[in-house]
Amino acid sequence: MAAQLIDEDPELAHKHALAASRRAGRIAIVRETLGITAYALGDFALALRELRTYRRISGKDDQIALMVDSERGVGRPDRALETGRAVDRDALPTPVRVALAIAMSGARLDQGEAELALGELQIPELDPDRAFEWSPALFSAHAAVLEDLGRDEEAAFWSARAEVAAEALGMNEDDEDEIFVEDGMIEGEFDETPAEAEAEAEAEAEAEAEAEAEAEAEAEAVTTDEHMPADESDAPASAPDDSEAEAPKEDS
Repeated sequence: MAAQLIDEDPELAHKHALAASRRAGRIAIVRETLGITAYALGDFALALRELRTYRRISGKDDQIALMVDSERGVGRPDRALETGRAVDRDALPTPVRVALAIAMSGARLDQGEAELALGELQIPELDPDRAFEWSPALFSAHAAVLEDLGRDEEAAFWSARAEVAAEALGMNEDDEDEIFVEDGMIEGEFDETPAEAEAEAEAEAEAEAEAEAEAEAEAEAVTTDEHMPADESDAPASAPDDSEAEAPKEDS
Protein backbone atom coordinates (compact mmCIF):
# COMPACT_ATOMS: atom_id res chain seq x y z
CA MET A 1 0.00 0.00 0.00
CA ALA A 2 2.85 2.38 0.75
CA ALA A 3 4.30 1.74 -2.69
CA GLN A 4 0.93 2.33 -4.35
CA LEU A 5 0.21 5.54 -2.46
CA ILE A 6 3.65 7.18 -2.26
CA ASP A 7 3.14 9.37 -5.34
CA GLU A 8 -0.48 10.44 -4.86
CA ASP A 9 -0.78 10.46 -1.06
CA PRO A 10 2.61 10.28 0.68
CA GLU A 11 1.09 11.01 4.09
CA LEU A 12 -1.20 7.98 3.90
CA ALA A 13 1.67 5.91 2.49
CA HIS A 14 3.72 6.93 5.53
CA LYS A 15 0.94 5.75 7.87
CA HIS A 16 0.96 2.36 6.19
CA ALA A 17 4.74 2.20 6.56
CA LEU A 18 4.46 3.10 10.25
CA ALA A 19 1.88 0.36 10.76
CA ALA A 20 4.19 -2.14 9.09
CA SER A 21 7.14 -1.06 11.24
CA ARG A 22 5.14 -1.66 14.42
CA ARG A 23 4.52 -5.25 13.34
CA ALA A 24 7.74 -6.15 11.54
CA GLY A 25 10.38 -3.66 12.55
CA ARG A 26 13.27 -6.08 12.07
CA ILE A 27 12.61 -6.64 8.38
CA ALA A 28 14.88 -4.59 6.12
CA ILE A 29 12.32 -3.62 3.49
CA VAL A 30 9.96 -2.34 6.18
CA ARG A 31 12.58 0.07 7.53
CA GLU A 32 13.55 1.04 3.99
CA THR A 33 9.92 1.83 3.12
CA LEU A 34 9.47 3.88 6.27
CA GLY A 35 12.62 5.84 5.46
CA ILE A 36 11.43 6.55 1.93
CA THR A 37 7.97 7.72 3.02
CA ALA A 38 9.52 9.90 5.73
CA TYR A 39 11.80 11.44 3.10
CA ALA A 40 8.79 12.09 0.86
CA LEU A 41 7.14 14.00 3.72
CA GLY A 42 10.27 16.02 4.42
CA ASP A 43 10.93 14.36 7.78
CA PHE A 44 14.63 14.02 7.04
CA ALA A 45 15.68 13.10 10.56
CA LEU A 46 13.36 10.10 10.61
CA ALA A 47 14.32 9.21 7.05
CA LEU A 48 17.99 9.23 7.99
CA ARG A 49 17.43 7.06 11.06
CA GLU A 50 15.34 4.50 9.20
CA LEU A 51 17.65 4.32 6.18
CA ARG A 52 20.64 3.81 8.46
CA THR A 53 18.77 0.96 10.14
CA TYR A 54 17.89 -0.48 6.76
CA ARG A 55 21.55 -0.42 5.71
CA ARG A 56 22.62 -2.06 8.97
CA ILE A 57 20.08 -4.87 8.59
CA SER A 58 20.51 -5.47 4.87
CA GLY A 59 24.16 -4.58 4.37
CA LYS A 60 23.19 -2.67 1.22
CA ASP A 61 24.08 0.87 0.12
CA ASP A 62 21.33 1.22 -2.49
CA GLN A 63 19.66 4.09 -0.56
CA ILE A 64 22.89 6.02 -0.03
CA ALA A 65 21.71 8.94 -2.19
CA LEU A 66 18.63 9.45 0.01
CA MET A 67 20.83 9.28 3.09
CA VAL A 68 23.09 12.00 1.68
CA ASP A 69 20.08 14.10 0.76
CA SER A 70 18.57 13.58 4.23
CA GLU A 71 21.78 14.88 5.80
CA ARG A 72 21.37 17.94 3.60
CA GLY A 73 17.76 18.18 4.73
CA VAL A 74 18.73 18.44 8.39
CA GLY A 75 21.27 21.14 7.54
CA ARG A 76 24.47 19.09 7.57
CA PRO A 77 26.02 19.26 4.08
CA ASP A 78 29.44 18.41 5.53
CA ARG A 79 28.05 15.18 7.00
CA ALA A 80 26.31 14.53 3.70
CA LEU A 81 29.64 14.64 1.88
CA GLU A 82 31.24 12.37 4.47
CA THR A 83 28.40 9.87 4.10
CA GLY A 84 28.75 9.82 0.33
CA ARG A 85 32.52 9.47 0.40
CA ALA A 86 32.31 6.52 2.82
CA VAL A 87 30.97 4.11 0.18
CA ASP A 88 32.73 2.42 -2.71
CA ARG A 89 31.07 4.05 -5.71
CA ASP A 90 32.47 1.49 -8.12
CA ALA A 91 30.51 -1.23 -6.30
CA LEU A 92 27.19 0.62 -6.63
CA PRO A 93 24.66 -0.11 -9.38
CA THR A 94 24.74 2.58 -12.05
CA PRO A 95 21.40 4.24 -11.14
CA VAL A 96 22.48 4.45 -7.49
CA ARG A 97 25.88 5.86 -8.44
CA VAL A 98 24.25 8.54 -10.59
CA ALA A 99 21.74 9.46 -7.86
CA LEU A 100 24.63 9.72 -5.39
CA ALA A 101 26.54 12.05 -7.73
CA ILE A 102 23.49 14.33 -7.94
CA ALA A 103 23.07 14.32 -4.15
CA MET A 104 26.77 15.05 -3.59
CA SER A 105 26.58 17.89 -6.09
CA GLY A 106 23.67 19.35 -4.14
CA ALA A 107 25.69 19.15 -0.91
CA ARG A 108 28.51 21.06 -2.61
CA LEU A 109 26.04 23.73 -3.68
CA ASP A 110 24.78 23.96 -0.09
CA GLN A 111 28.34 24.88 0.88
CA GLY A 112 28.63 27.42 -1.93
CA GLU A 113 31.10 25.32 -3.90
CA ALA A 114 29.63 25.45 -7.38
CA GLU A 115 32.79 24.39 -9.20
CA LEU A 116 33.13 21.34 -6.97
CA ALA A 117 29.42 20.68 -7.45
CA LEU A 118 30.03 20.58 -11.18
CA GLY A 119 32.93 18.21 -10.66
CA GLU A 120 30.71 15.77 -8.74
CA LEU A 121 28.63 15.39 -11.90
CA GLN A 122 31.54 14.70 -14.22
CA ILE A 123 30.94 10.98 -14.37
CA PRO A 124 30.98 8.58 -17.35
CA GLU A 125 27.18 8.50 -17.41
CA LEU A 126 27.11 12.20 -18.37
CA ASP A 127 26.86 11.41 -22.07
CA PRO A 128 24.58 13.75 -24.08
CA ASP A 129 24.31 11.27 -26.94
CA ARG A 130 22.90 8.39 -24.92
CA ALA A 131 19.72 8.21 -22.86
CA PHE A 132 19.14 5.90 -19.92
CA GLU A 133 16.66 6.00 -17.06
CA TRP A 134 18.98 8.22 -15.03
CA SER A 135 19.93 10.59 -17.87
CA PRO A 136 17.19 13.27 -17.59
CA ALA A 137 17.85 13.87 -13.87
CA LEU A 138 21.62 13.90 -14.38
CA PHE A 139 21.44 16.28 -17.36
CA SER A 140 19.06 18.59 -15.49
CA ALA A 141 21.33 18.71 -12.43
CA HIS A 142 24.29 19.49 -14.67
CA ALA A 143 22.33 22.29 -16.35
CA ALA A 144 21.35 23.76 -12.96
CA VAL A 145 24.96 23.93 -11.75
CA LEU A 146 26.10 25.48 -15.03
CA GLU A 147 23.40 28.10 -14.66
CA ASP A 148 24.61 28.88 -11.13
CA LEU A 149 28.08 29.38 -12.60
CA GLY A 150 26.72 31.81 -15.19
CA ARG A 151 27.44 29.48 -18.10
CA ASP A 152 24.03 29.99 -19.62
CA GLU A 153 24.75 28.67 -23.11
CA GLU A 154 26.03 25.36 -21.77
CA ALA A 155 23.14 25.22 -19.30
CA ALA A 156 20.66 25.63 -22.14
CA PHE A 157 22.34 22.82 -24.07
CA TRP A 158 22.09 20.38 -21.18
CA SER A 159 18.52 21.41 -20.40
CA ALA A 160 17.62 20.63 -24.00
CA ARG A 161 19.40 17.28 -23.77
CA ALA A 162 17.42 16.47 -20.63
CA GLU A 163 14.16 17.11 -22.47
CA VAL A 164 15.27 15.02 -25.45
CA ALA A 165 16.30 12.15 -23.17
CA ALA A 166 12.98 12.28 -21.31
CA GLU A 167 11.06 12.20 -24.56
CA ALA A 168 13.16 9.33 -25.89
CA LEU A 169 12.48 7.31 -22.75
CA GLY A 170 8.75 7.93 -22.89
CA MET A 171 8.69 10.26 -19.90
CA ASN A 172 6.78 13.46 -19.35
CA GLU A 173 7.17 16.37 -16.99
CA ASP A 174 4.98 14.75 -14.31
CA ASP A 175 6.46 11.26 -14.54
CA GLU A 176 10.16 10.69 -14.12
CA ASP A 177 9.99 6.92 -14.23
CA GLU A 178 11.08 5.02 -17.29
CA ILE A 179 8.31 3.18 -19.07
CA PHE A 180 9.31 -0.46 -19.56
CA VAL A 181 7.60 -2.64 -22.16
CA GLU A 182 7.45 -6.10 -20.65
CA ASP A 183 7.08 -9.47 -22.35
CA GLY A 184 3.48 -10.22 -23.22
CA MET A 185 2.45 -6.60 -23.71
CA ILE A 186 1.70 -7.08 -27.39
CA GLU A 187 -0.84 -5.47 -29.63
CA GLY A 188 -4.36 -6.74 -29.03
CA GLU A 189 -3.69 -8.24 -25.60
CA PHE A 190 -5.22 -5.30 -23.74
CA ASP A 191 -7.96 -4.37 -26.24
CA GLU A 192 -10.79 -5.21 -23.81
CA THR A 193 -12.28 -2.51 -21.66
CA PRO A 194 -12.39 -3.14 -17.88
CA ALA A 195 -16.17 -3.72 -18.07
CA GLU A 196 -15.75 -6.27 -20.86
CA ALA A 197 -12.99 -8.04 -19.00
CA GLU A 198 -15.11 -8.18 -15.84
CA ALA A 199 -18.12 -9.55 -17.75
CA GLU A 200 -15.94 -12.19 -19.37
CA ALA A 201 -14.50 -13.19 -16.01
CA GLU A 202 -18.01 -13.53 -14.53
CA ALA A 203 -19.13 -15.67 -17.47
CA GLU A 204 -16.11 -17.94 -17.06
CA ALA A 205 -16.81 -18.26 -13.34
CA GLU A 206 -20.44 -19.20 -14.00
CA ALA A 207 -19.40 -21.77 -16.61
CA GLU A 208 -16.92 -23.30 -14.18
CA ALA A 209 -19.61 -23.44 -11.45
CA GLU A 210 -22.04 -25.18 -13.81
CA ALA A 211 -19.37 -27.68 -14.86
CA GLU A 212 -18.58 -28.44 -11.24
CA ALA A 213 -22.29 -28.91 -10.43
CA GLU A 214 -22.71 -31.31 -13.34
CA ALA A 215 -19.62 -33.27 -12.28
CA GLU A 216 -20.94 -33.54 -8.73
CA ALA A 217 -24.36 -34.71 -9.98
CA GLU A 218 -22.76 -37.39 -12.14
CA ALA A 219 -20.58 -38.57 -9.28
CA GLU A 220 -23.61 -38.77 -7.00
CA ALA A 221 -25.56 -40.77 -9.57
CA VAL A 222 -22.73 -43.25 -9.94
CA THR A 223 -22.49 -43.65 -6.18
CA THR A 224 -26.26 -44.25 -5.92
CA ASP A 225 -26.17 -46.92 -8.66
CA GLU A 226 -23.39 -48.78 -6.90
CA HIS A 227 -25.44 -49.09 -3.70
CA MET A 228 -28.81 -50.09 -5.31
CA PRO A 229 -29.89 -53.77 -4.72
CA ALA A 230 -29.76 -55.96 -7.82
CA ASP A 231 -33.04 -56.75 -9.62
CA GLU A 232 -34.42 -60.13 -8.44
CA SER A 233 -35.06 -61.17 -12.03
CA ASP A 234 -31.39 -60.79 -12.72
CA ALA A 235 -30.31 -62.85 -9.71
CA PRO A 236 -28.76 -66.21 -10.56
CA ALA A 237 -30.74 -69.34 -9.71
CA SER A 238 -29.83 -70.62 -6.26
CA ALA A 239 -28.01 -73.90 -5.98
CA PRO A 240 -29.96 -76.80 -4.44
CA ASP A 241 -29.64 -77.13 -0.71
CA ASP A 242 -27.35 -79.99 0.17
CA SER A 243 -29.52 -80.83 3.18
CA GLU A 244 -32.47 -81.66 0.93
CA ALA A 245 -30.56 -83.93 -1.41
CA GLU A 246 -31.61 -87.57 -1.32
CA ALA A 247 -29.33 -89.71 0.77
CA PRO A 248 -27.80 -92.69 -1.03
CA LYS A 249 -29.44 -96.07 -0.28
CA GLU A 250 -27.43 -98.63 1.57
CA ASP A 251 -27.07 -102.05 0.07
CA SER A 252 -29.09 -104.60 1.97
